[in-house]
Amino acid sequence: MGLLLSGTAACSDLPAGQSVLAEGAEGEWARHGRTLAEDRFSPLTAINDKTVSGLKLAWYHDLDVNRGQEATPIMVGGILYTTSAWSKVQAFEAATGKLLWQYDPKVPGAAAVKGCCDVVNRGVAIENGTLFSASFDGRLFALDAKTGKLLWETMTVDPERNYTITGAPRLVAGKVLIGNGGGEFGVRGYVSAYDMATGKLAWRFYTVPGKAGVRDGAASDAIFEKMAGKTWSGKPDEVGGGGTVWDSMAYDPDLNLVYIGVGNGSPWNPAIRSPGGGDNLFLSSIVALRPDTGEYVWHYQTTPGDQWDYTATQHMILADLKIEGKLRKVLMQAPKNGYFYVLDRETGKLLSANNYVPVNWSSGVDLKTGRPKVNPAARYHRVKQPWVGMPGFLGGHNWHPMAFSPQTGLVYIPAQEVGAPYVPDQQFSWRKQSVNLGLDLEKMGPPVTDEAAMAQIKASLKGRIIAWDPVAGKERWRVEHVGPWNGGLLATAGNLVFQGTSAGDFVAYDARNGKKLWSFPAQAGIIAPPVTYAIGDRQMVSVVVGWGGIYPLLLGHLAKKSNDRPNRARVLTFALDGTASLPALPNTTGRPPSPPARFGTAAQIATGRTVYARSCSGCHGDGVVSGGVLPELRWSSTIGDRQAWLSVVRDGVLMQNGMVSFSRDLTEAQMESVRAYVVERANGF
Repeated sequence: MGLLLSGTAACSDLPAGQSVLAEGAEGEWARHGRTLAEDRFSPLTAINDKTVSGLKLAWYHDLDVNRGQEATPIMVGGILYTTSAWSKVQAFEAATGKLLWQYDPKVPGAAAVKGCCDVVNRGVAIENGTLFSASFDGRLFALDAKTGKLLWETMTVDPERNYTITGAPRLVAGKVLIGNGGGEFGVRGYVSAYDMATGKLAWRFYTVPGKAGVRDGAASDAIFEKMAGKTWSGKPDEVGGGGTVWDSMAYDPDLNLVYIGVGNGSPWNPAIRSPGGGDNLFLSSIVALRPDTGEYVWHYQTTPGDQWDYTATQHMILADLKIEGKLRKVLMQAPKNGYFYVLDRETGKLLSANNYVPVNWSSGVDLKTGRPKVNPAARYHRVKQPWVGMPGFLGGHNWHPMAFSPQTGLVYIPAQEVGAPYVPDQQFSWRKQSVNLGLDLEKMGPPVTDEAAMAQIKASLKGRIIAWDPVAGKERWRVEHVGPWNGGLLATAGNLVFQGTSAGDFVAYDARNGKKLWSFPAQAGIIAPPVTYAIGDRQMVSVVVGWGGIYPLLLGHLAKKSNDRPNRARVLTFALDGTASLPALPNTTGRPPSPPARFGTAAQIATGRTVYARSCSGCHGDGVVSGGVLPELRWSSTIGDRQAWLSVVRDGVLMQNGMVSFSRDLTEAQMESVRAYVVERANGF
């Protein structure tokens, strides 16, 4: 067995009337994954394993919001386009870093409460001088790439529901594809295709069923009536169902197929979502569709009946591999559930599935049926004791993109180990302004999680690069990091792999063995993937810097192992002849000298702990410990003043900053109990 070649090439074998998407001129980074195959491999070689030691900062630009930054830049025609938190779009002169324009879609601050995982954005798409991007509050828009002028805009979601968009659009011939998020809040997932020129809806494919017996008039109607709808029980339309297409897609113009990755169920707890059981298609699945109509072609479900948030929205790479003597057109994915999948992308047939991180929810995948062999103890809705899953809900690999080198034949995975307890909520009730998982969040997070489970989770906190051989189905080498939640990856023909780390370093490794060859102190955690491009004969490498996302927001106490420094958001660009330097780090004052005095009864504090876990921990951290994205709530001046506290929590005076009023879900007594709990926690440090 061995590797033959990688990727897909544009061809003229498309239906009449469809144009071929360009993958950019030589030296450009014109697509999200550089090529339509999404391999994130660059053929540039000026920066290589021999010269990278001389790589220096060429320019930097400080972004205007220090939140999580997850964008993949695009470089076309000498212009570098990227996005930042709150869905802002920037255009830079790629050689110098001169800001040419910035477009702000003016996302309302109140929209932040609809998101599980920070107000991030993963980038833009470009075609024929038009730039396409999406806003956190659900709008898809087109801009003139030269000026940043708005050409058209369309709302892609029901604004009354808790939908968000954080993913980058993908382009197929004549159409812009966009999905959405909100699976934790009770929405129904789908992907939509819009006309590039007008923004008019061309087709929509729902990933979970709607109301029984009611057609949507969508491309998905036929397959739900024929097959997928039968894999559900109860009334999924009343709980949303989930299945959001919030990140990865890929397009094969040769086969005329677009591949979408589908997310978790809503609620996570299947006893609420589909009480009679079932696979719940198309949750946690890869689905192949016809890009001209949205017609279903095939699917493969990585986690049938998913109840662990094991999404299949993670990065997909298309390649042609020689497996057992036969050239196969394959799709590769390392989703959250810990297995690396190789599928025949023509048919969806499973070719291999081996775990790339430790797994305890399953003992393996049956290659004949394609189904995992699930550990009965992992069915937490049927057991009474907490179960610690490996991987946990952050996955063995999250959204951070992989890279594939046809030179080494290896896929480079930003892998991690973060276990998580799963405890069903025995008193679940729906809320409008918080997650609806069907799990007991109070018992899932410190400081109240059972000590043995917590010890197991802390011991599992690991991050690494894994160099995976997709033909042999095994690891070839690894690089260990100080903790999880590190950046996406870039591979180059210069025998290099680039990655930013949560600890704040931007690093180049030897692609053959993982040897560290060069690093740069970026002064802040990096989670975004880098890109490389050429301006004339000058090769450059760019990465967006900024710590954020669900890990530091929700699990602040754990995230400090990876990154415990103030956040700074920047675009950094490097070249062999760079002469720029970053300013010195400012002094930080740390926490205030003394917190407010404790108040409240034991019962009141206990109530506050419960309410906080459900309504507040997703942004301010479990146990009231911030992971560095938002200010520490336990150090806020408002916690010592009841009226100041109510003005924020009840009246929403900080709404434009993302802190909305919680008066729809919480009483004043509950708000005060949360304040008592926060003050108690402030005095506990």
